[in-house]
Amino acid sequence: MAHRLLVRRIWTLSVRESRCLPASTATIPSSSFSTSLQSATTRVSFLSPSRTLPRSLPHTSCRAVSFNVQDHEDFTERVINSKLPVLVDFHAQWCGPCKILGPRLEKAVAKQKGRVAMAKVDIDDHTDLAIEYGVSAVPTVIAMRGGDVVDHFVGIKDDDELDSFVSKIIGQ
Repeated sequence: MAHRLLVRRIWTLSVRESRCLPASTATIPSSSFSTSLQSATTRVSFLSPSRTLPRSLPHTSCRAVSFNVQDHEDFTERVINSKLPVLVDFHAQWCGPCKILGPRLEKAVAKQKGRVAMAKVDIDDHTDLAIEYGVSAVPTVIAMRGGDVVDHFVGIKDDDELDSFVSKIIGQ
């Protein structure tokens, strides 16, 4: 099976390459399949300059829209001591509405272009944080500024409500 896939790949590459050649040099010997395969392997090298691996994309200095809280110390460092306002999304893997709200909330935060951060806290992994902030249902989103809770909501919201919630937190 692996042999067939390799032969098919070499054959496909040789056919693609022959389409790019002028008509006079694009002929493939048809005396036998092995001759065709040999000519294909001699013409196509997987590491030849024409078949190099794609270069990596240039690195951009882009801030992450959101981050997952690792432990209580990480929460203290990245949320409570943050210079930016932070939206804390308390969620769970098993929660259907959380899976809907999470991407919408990230989109609303991304629209603010670095003026607000978003922390994601899985309540099953960080029960102590959920208890400390009085989370009794998920999804719960808490807005924090300078370590203080300034606003919150429980449940799911539509995109316009999320945009206004995030804008209100930045404007305070």
